[in-house]
Amino acid sequence: MAGKYIVVFKKTATPDLVNKYADEVDANGGLVKDRWASGAMKGFSAEIPDSFLTQLQSLQGDIIDYIEPDGTVTIQ
Repeated sequence: MAGKYIVVFKKTATPDLVNKYADEVDANGGLVKDRWASGAMKGFSAEIPDSFLTQLQSLQGDIIDYIEPDGTVTIQ
């Protein structure tokens, strides 16, 4: 099963590194929606299969800053 997530890399990540992992999501049955490989935020939003999500989560603290579920944000 795949869930929708936002993956944000450390500020030191290169665009090539962000694109490498986004491509790996696609290669492992996921679907990358948006990529942000330069600027203030580096990362991507994607549907990520549970099996590959575990691999990405193991990189948190190293090259990935955080991974969070993607959803709608509302204000009251």
